[in-house]
Amino acid sequence: MTAVTGSSIQTTNDRYYTRVSNQPALIERIEPTVWGDPASAGMYGAQELHRHERDGFSQVPQLLTPDEVAGYAAELDRLATDPAVRADDRCIVEKKSNQVRSIFEVHRISDAIARLVADERVVGRARQILGSDVYVHQSRINYKPGFGGGGFYWHSDFETWHAEDGMPTPRAVSCSISLTENYEYNGCLMIMPGSQRTFVSCVGETPQDNYRSSLKEQEVGTPDQDSLTALANRHGIAMLTGKAGSATFFDSNCMHGSSDNITPYPRSNIFLVFNSVENACGEPFYAPSRRPEYIGARDFTPVGAR
Repeated sequence: MTAVTGSSIQTTNDRYYTRVSNQPALIERIEPTVWGDPASAGMYGAQELHRHERDGFSQVPQLLTPDEVAGYAAELDRLATDPAVRADDRCIVEKKSNQVRSIFEVHRISDAIARLVADERVVGRARQILGSDVYVHQSRINYKPGFGGGGFYWHSDFETWHAEDGMPTPRAVSCSISLTENYEYNGCLMIMPGSQRTFVSCVGETPQDNYRSSLKEQEVGTPDQDSLTALANRHGIAMLTGKAGSATFFDSNCMHGSSDNITPYPRSNIFLVFNSVENACGEPFYAPSRRPEYIGARDFTPVGAR
C-alpha cells in the first residue's frame, strides 16, 4: 500500500493508514466488533451482543443506582475544585471559558472510580465484547457545564489511538457513564450506527505534542466533510439520551461526537476505555512520539489482576 504525502510517497503495510496522504479514504474493517462468544454467560445477553455487533454500541439504562450517581457526582465536584488536580497536567480546561473540561487517568487519582473500573457491571461487559482480559487504556471524567461546555467534533477514537498511541487494531471499547441526564439539546453523545465497520483515513501530519491542543479542540485526525456525509447518509445519526446512571458502551472506531452545550443543563460523565490485553499498544503508527501515559496507558495489567 502506498500513501502520497506531498511530493513524496510513503510505503506502508498498515491497513489503517492515516495522516500520510493528501487524500482521505474510507477503509472497510476486517475485524469483528464483538470478539466474545455471544452464547457465553455474562452481563450481556446474546441479543444485546448481536445489537452491539450491528450498531457498534449498546446502552445500559440505570447501570448505576441513584445513590451511586450522587456519590460519583460529588467525587467529580471534589476533583474539579481540588487545586492540586487543577494544577496537574491531567486536568484539561476549556479553550475559551477556562473551566475544567476533562481530567485524565482519573482511576489513578480517585479510589471511587478505581472501584468502578473493576465493577463487574462495567469490566464484565468489556470482557464480553472484546473476548479477552482487558486493561484500562484511558480513563477520564468529562464536564460539560451549562452555558459553556464545549463539544467534541466528529471523530473515531481508534484513528487517534492508532496514530498517536500505537494501538494495532480496533479491539477496544469505551464506556461512557452519565452522571447527569442527557437530553437531545445539552450536548448528548451522537453516534453513526454501524460506522465502526468503516475506518476514515484522515489528512494532515501529526505535529509534535499534538495532544496539548487536541484535548481542548481536535483538528488533526478529524474526518473530512465528504467522508462524514457519506457515513451519515449510509448509517444515519443516533442521539443517545438517557437518565443519570445510564451507560453507553461503544466501539473504538464508531464515528461519534457531541455539540456545544448552550443550555442551562450540565452534562457530565465518567469515560473508561478498555483495550484487549491481546491488542496492547506499541510505538505510534503516525506520530513523532508517544503521548503521555496518563492519556495512553503503557501498563497492560489486566483489570482485576492486581
